Amino acid sequence: MLLERYYQDRESFISYSHKKDRYPETFDFHLHNFFEIYFFISGDVRYFIEKQIYQLKPGDLLLINNHEIHRPTFVTPAVYERITVHFSPELLGLFSGPGFDMLQCFTDRPKGEGNKLNLGPEQILTARRLFAQIEEVCDRAGDGAALLRLTYLIELLVYIEQLFLDIRPVAERFDPPEQLMPVLDYIEANLEEDLSLEALERRLYVNRFHLSRLFKQYAGSTLHEYIIYKRIARAKKLLAEGHNVTEACQMSGFRDYSNFIRMFKKTTGIAPGQYKKRV
Repeated sequence: MLLERYYQDRESFISYSHKKDRYPETFDFHLHNFFEIYFFISGDVRYFIEKQIYQLKPGDLLLINNHEIHRPTFVTPAVYERITVHFSPELLGLFSGPGFDMLQCFTDRPKGEGNKLNLGPEQILTARRLFAQIEEVCDRAGDGAALLRLTYLIELLVYIEQLFLDIRPVAERFDPPEQLMPVLDYIEANLEEDLSLEALERRLYVNRFHLSRLFKQYAGSTLHEYIIYKRIARAKKLLAEGHNVTEACQMSGFRDYSNFIRMFKKTTGIAPGQYKKRV
């Protein structure tokens, strides 16, 4: 069934993008329904995933699953070039065998940890070749091209999983400031509670204005936006576990049902009821 749907609408299951921006735009936090392979080519970029910031250098590979909020931030306005592949984990999961799970590198690690693989020169060349294969067939029409797109992505994922097992992710990252870490931990553990700046100030004895500035300096975005995306990620997980939409709304910390529906759709592209049916 999934394969039939893939051949009818391949872009909804596997999409490829190779972009080069002379003046990088500002990116908000985002959260996908798919898995993402991100290959960094050039720029002066730090990449925020969950609580961590990774400093990127050319040839770095980021692996991001559908529960990890993320955004790039730009240290200087250098030319920003990258390749991204988004794919359906349900579709590609069909091709993992009992002895080799090619999606393990996305799923078998704590959220926001182990996202970055630092490739050597030969590994970069191999990765570029595998990406180029996908890029070439993405411009073609017909079921033959769709089959090649899927086949080449499987080849890329097998290679990445082997890298993940062989070289393991690197821990080069910027940890949150010491004063910010307990705040992020508290938010993670209490998403269903009141997490306004005033409430955090009372609970954690930190000045709300200082906290707001500190997070903005670290992540390049607002703490309010971060909390919204964390709550949507929690709601997605609850829906996938079998909770209904009302329960997911309440258990992820949204006080207003209509606001939850609106933010979920804005963030993921579909309504929570539709998301629940898909998973």
